Amino acid sequence: MKTIKFLTLAAVVVFSTFTSYAQKSVKPTIIFVHGIWADGSSFNNQITALQAKGYPVISVQNPITSLADDVAATKSAIAKAKGNVILVGHSWGGFVISQAGNDPKVVGLVFVAALAPELGETLPSLSAKGPAVELSKYFEPSNGFIYLTQEGVKTAFAQDLPEKEQNLIFATQGPAVQSVFADQSGEPAWKTKASWYIVAKSDRAIHPDLERMMAKRINAKTTEIEASHVVMLSHPKEVTSIIEEAANSAK
Repeated sequence: MKTIKFLTLAAVVVFSTFTSYAQKSVKPTIIFVHGIWADGSSFNNQITALQAKGYPVISVQNPITSLADDVAATKSAIAKAKGNVILVGHSWGGFVISQAGNDPKVVGLVFVAALAPELGETLPSLSAKGPAVELSKYFEPSNGFIYLTQEGVKTAFAQDLPEKEQNLIFATQGPAVQSVFADQSGEPAWKTKASWYIVAKSDRAIHPDLERMMAKRINAKTTEIEASHVVMLSHPKEVTSIIEEAANSAK
């Protein structure tokens, strides 16, 4: 009888140890959240690289009709994910992951030249905390939406990309409903979740000094890259490496 009890106890210990190891070894799901004048394909380089290493990946398609709508789209992606989640937000996507990141499955936030708002801040009120940028000169309102002109893409959004890629960004851009700029942030997840921040040192859409201020405010592990606003396109390997660092820290 004692032998049976010992074997049963040993089996329980082995099973518990294996289960704990398996849980720790499972890779978190990486969920990408794009910004305004972009779409889910803006992270294609990172998606393919991470998938090749066995990471589950989801790239959200934001409607950019309101902060609430975009957060709902990201929450839907989080619900699909199995296990832990790393949220990666670019630009306006930082507003989205700051809200959606409050989900308990989210264990890390990666801000890629992104806005990291405090409670109650809007896109304009947060932007006003840093030096002015020239992007707004290239806004093109149309039927209630704000588009970015082709010249704006080339000079203030993606100036370090080849012309062919700039033209593709212009053609596939996701405009924002004008009212999005007045949407206020709720309680941000970066107050309780581990965060990483990539500063784009030649950003003309969000001033690099504002990015540095936000990175410091959220106590993020910060990396600076000499790049335009679309740093994930011009420096794909460096951005992927930081995302992997966040994923490994979350195990």
